[in-house]
Amino acid sequence: MILTNHAITGAALASLVPNEPLIGFSVGFLSHFVLDAIPHWDYKLGSKKEDGNKMNDDLAINRKFIKDILKIGTDGMTGLLLAYFLFSFYMKVSVFAVLCGAIGAMTPDALQFVYMKWRYEPLISLQRFHIWIHADEVK
Repeated sequence: MILTNHAITGAALASLVPNEPLIGFSVGFLSHFVLDAIPHWDYKLGSKKEDGNKMNDDLAINRKFIKDILKIGTDGMTGLLLAYFLFSFYMKVSVFAVLCGAIGAMTPDALQFVYMKWRYEPLISLQRFHIWIHADEVK
């Protein structure tokens, strides 16, 4: 699922508890896995190296990685801006609450990158769970 969907969902949930930013972040974080359990598509990353065991996937730091970072960054920023306009600008929910939920919802994917470069607990267990919960890609 693209980060934009995660950010908007996390912001929507956090807007229900605008005075509890930690709860908003946590609910956003958990919503990531709920959304990932629904069959969906993901965009391809040119720098991704796969060997059949998803726990061994990696991102190569090369020219394709720069393009991937731009793609991911644009996706994440689009999600944050839409979350802001939908919930803070129009619905007058605290910007901090909205950002907490949106960032919480995108954090599991950021932690996947951290796992690929630093394979230690608790990232190993989180990555194993992320792979397990993630629905097959819709073709």
